[in-house]
Amino acid sequence: MIDTKKVSFSRDIFSISVIVAALGYFVDIYDLILFGIVRVQSLKAIGVEPSEILNQGIFLFNMQMAGMLIGGFLWGIIGDKKGRIKILFGSIFLYSAANIANGYINSIEGYSLCRFIAGIGLAGELGAGVTLVLETLPKELRGYGTMLVATIGVMGAVLANYIANTFDWRTSYFIGGGLGMALLIMRIGVYESGMYTNIESSNISKGNFFMLFTSKQRFFKYMKSIFIGLPIWFCVGILIILSPEFAKAMNISGNISAGNAVMFCYIGLVFGDFCSGFLSQYLRSRKKVALLFLILTSLAITGYFMLDWVSSALFYTYCGFIGFASGYWVIFITIAAEQFGTNIRATVASTVPNIIRGMVIPITYTFQFTRKYIGILNAGAVVGILCMIIAYYAYYRLEETFNKDLDYVEI
Repeated sequence: MIDTKKVSFSRDIFSISVIVAALGYFVDIYDLILFGIVRVQSLKAIGVEPSEILNQGIFLFNMQMAGMLIGGFLWGIIGDKKGRIKILFGSIFLYSAANIANGYINSIEGYSLCRFIAGIGLAGELGAGVTLVLETLPKELRGYGTMLVATIGVMGAVLANYIANTFDWRTSYFIGGGLGMALLIMRIGVYESGMYTNIESSNISKGNFFMLFTSKQRFFKYMKSIFIGLPIWFCVGILIILSPEFAKAMNISGNISAGNAVMFCYIGLVFGDFCSGFLSQYLRSRKKVALLFLILTSLAITGYFMLDWVSSALFYTYCGFIGFASGYWVIFITIAAEQFGTNIRATVASTVPNIIRGMVIPITYTFQFTRKYIGILNAGAVVGILCMIIAYYAYYRLEETFNKDLDYVEI
């Protein structure tokens, strides 16, 4: 006899909306991480002096993040005003085209422009995908859907490292653009969210970003939703992307590759996102799991600065632990999206992760400024402590959203 509950579960979890959102995030992560992997190789190839590779690398990374910050607002508002599907098509086309163009650049100016445009395109993927999944799945399965999106998505970093180690850096960008264009064709069969369709032709204010500031309660919910994710991008943007420089300061034996550090970190993130998503369903709580992973992240950051004189193998293994500990990205985005009504949900889901990604800019500049006075290790520790304090404060009195009905609007 056929178990109809299992059939329904499989049909919902592996629906075209979930699969397309997961593959979109996969390509998103591939492109987002690729620059960190080919940073040194590509900058040397276009003539950047070795002494300037760190500074120019941070500049280009910040240009990408600035594009994502702007794109988060742009795509979020479009998603609430014109529909979730519009983002899925527009964003992937933009960053795929920017990736292909990136393969032809020969100057810092051209590189920075491509990273900025790619950042704008990348900003729409995750928010649109998560919003679509949350609005199309039954509430008891929402966590499983976003878990699948995040788990498949972060594996894009593993592919990026493999491609970058197999092909030239220019070809790696071409491949990323090609993957995006292929996914664009696959998205033709995706349908719009029913919740959004119900309000599409109404006079309800949709995509009004300023609604988040007209209510004290909405504003503080929004800010808390943002800042609980701050340690994730400190770990990736500072500890992992700049791992060659940290490893040198900690006298790690052997050469440390940023690409390998990213790969091990994102392998950890795969398991972390899976575990955090699964635990949120098992415990029927987003909030408990968020606290658990904040504590793990605190321990991971502390341990990172105690790795003096260890082997490169142990260092890479620890990068995997950092990835696992900061693997509450799926919970972070889900909490944010579940706290707001259908008429501004895409705006929130797109802006929250991209504001956090954009926070890499003040984080890296604070790190750079502090590094001049107290050295790279102490600067990293100080900035890490600051990020964790802010995240714990944001967690305080965070709303539990596991069983929340999402079919409502903000007024």
